Amino acid sequence: MWPNISAAPFLLTGFPGLEAAHPWISIPFFAIYISVILGNGTLLYLIKDDLNLHEPMYYFLAMLAGTDLTVTLTTMPTVMAVLWVNQREIRHGACFLQAYIIHSLSIVESGILLAMSYDRFVAICTPLHYNSILTNSRVIKIGLGVMLRGFLSLVPPILPLFWFPYCRSHVLSHAFCLHQDVMKLACADITFNRVYPVVLVALTFFLDALIIFFSYVLILKTVMGIASGEDRAKALNTCISHISCVLVFYITVIGLTFIHRFGKHAPHVVHITMSYVYFLFPPFMNPIIYSIKTKQIQRSILRLLSV
Repeated sequence: MWPNISAAPFLLTGFPGLEAAHPWISIPFFAIYISVILGNGTLLYLIKDDLNLHEPMYYFLAMLAGTDLTVTLTTMPTVMAVLWVNQREIRHGACFLQAYIIHSLSIVESGILLAMSYDRFVAICTPLHYNSILTNSRVIKIGLGVMLRGFLSLVPPILPLFWFPYCRSHVLSHAFCLHQDVMKLACADITFNRVYPVVLVALTFFLDALIIFFSYVLILKTVMGIASGEDRAKALNTCISHISCVLVFYITVIGLTFIHRFGKHAPHVVHITMSYVYFLFPPFMNPIIYSIKTKQIQRSILRLLSV
């Protein structure tokens, strides 16, 4: 029998075997975290401050930036504490809350990318009705719907974590808490916690990606029907930023899934690194993509810098 250590705090893990290098590893991590905060924070400020950006497309972008910012601020404290001062202990409640926010916001981000594809679909396929369809109140309703879907759908698997007994090792495999990590430490029937996330992923990530794909099939069909080559290029150019963000997000999702499913013999450090790529790469890239590809954002940045 394992001793009952339910009351003991969980122990977070940095990069096993590289503990001596943690201070050096912390440098690029800290630089990326600061870049994510500055990039997404700047986007939020520009969209709030510039009246030219008070449009549905940029409201959805603000939601995306806010989601990325929150994920970063949720994971950063424990990651940097482990890398800087080897502070590994985390209480159960704090751990479950962190896991809840991280996983919920992943589903929220997928939902926002879906909402952004709907925005592009309406703008290109029914441009004359764009303002009447995507009113401010409808954008708010879509945003609330995306948030509720993300946060309510994670309640069922997270709640049981509070009453599971933890009598196995209490060492987690990352420097932040994840549901799949915590449930493996429970001395209880975790069948529901194993099955529910698979169903949830199928009904959110997979379904969202499928709808986004079909929306772009319809967008492409509409664009190909435009007579002028210049107008076709202009219409497609408004979608490039969104397509790039979708690819960044779903490629990291697929990469992480493949590593977990088929990379059992891969070094543990590869699994850990892929997890950090999943949580840091999209929030890092999204502001860069929109700053490079969207002229209105570029103008706002130049206006901000010239003040």
